[in-house]
Amino acid sequence: MDSNNITSSEAKTKSGESWLRKLTGFLIDLKYLVKGKVLIANVLPVFTCFWLALYFTGNKLTENWGLFFLTLIGSTLVIAGALMINNWYEVDLDKKMKRTQKRPTVTGNFSLNFVLGLGIATSIAGLGMMLFTTLEATIYSFLGWFVYVVLYTFWSKRRYTLNTIIGSVSGAFTPLIGWAAITPANHIIPITMFVILFIWQVPHTMAITIKRYDDYKAAGVPMLPVVKGLTVTKWQNFIYIVCLLPLPILLIPYLGTFFAIFTIVLTVLWAILAAKGFETKDNWQWAQKNLIFSLIYLVLTSFVIVLLTWSKVV
Repeated sequence: MDSNNITSSEAKTKSGESWLRKLTGFLIDLKYLVKGKVLIANVLPVFTCFWLALYFTGNKLTENWGLFFLTLIGSTLVIAGALMINNWYEVDLDKKMKRTQKRPTVTGNFSLNFVLGLGIATSIAGLGMMLFTTLEATIYSFLGWFVYVVLYTFWSKRRYTLNTIIGSVSGAFTPLIGWAAITPANHIIPITMFVILFIWQVPHTMAITIKRYDDYKAAGVPMLPVVKGLTVTKWQNFIYIVCLLPLPILLIPYLGTFFAIFTIVLTVLWAILAAKGFETKDNWQWAQKNLIFSLIYLVLTSFVIVLLTWSKVV
């Protein structure tokens, strides 16, 4: 074989591998930019309540594929856009915290102008797609974006411990988005889901702030454990979890007794885990367990809802 051909083949192989590495690196950076797990945790309630709205209006998923994809993709873009703008604005804080060192705004893999432009463009594209669903769903999408970007990121995050509550309001709009894409959300189910999501996010976030206490302290972010201490935070964490207990009862006429009992049992287990924080000697490990359990709670409740209504939606 001609040596020139071998050299040319090797060059093409190396070029292909280099392109693949660059693409992989870009996608990894994008995952960190949109905070992958946070994005999924916010889109899941959109899906769940879209599914519930189909069930209670007697519609089939197979007859609403177009609306389904518009809602899921549109809301995902809006949420991703908000998260990108958050990363752009908080780059100075992220540089001081260990947990955010892989974000492309910190590593320099993405320029700040690129991140801001991408965040704005993604937000606009997402809201544009939502306009093809319903106006009400679009308004909820915008309100969630506005609360997270303006009231949480720009205004409260660096000033008040209240930032956790404000951020939780933003995430609580997600079930309203999914439901309103099918039918108006003036119904006890999406309203109850709004309250559940709001309350759920507070202990979920508090687990993160306790786990990353040193990071937030180093960055000077006024999260509750930094300002008021771990004991106060643990008490608030416990109280918010307990506040979840009665809410599933409101849904018994619609989702049945099994769902209520299942969700209440999950909440009791979470409350027991939260109570153990008052005696723990390893706050990081305890906070990690609480964080994982909060995600299990969210995923399992959504799974049970889909399972209970599967036959009439598919």
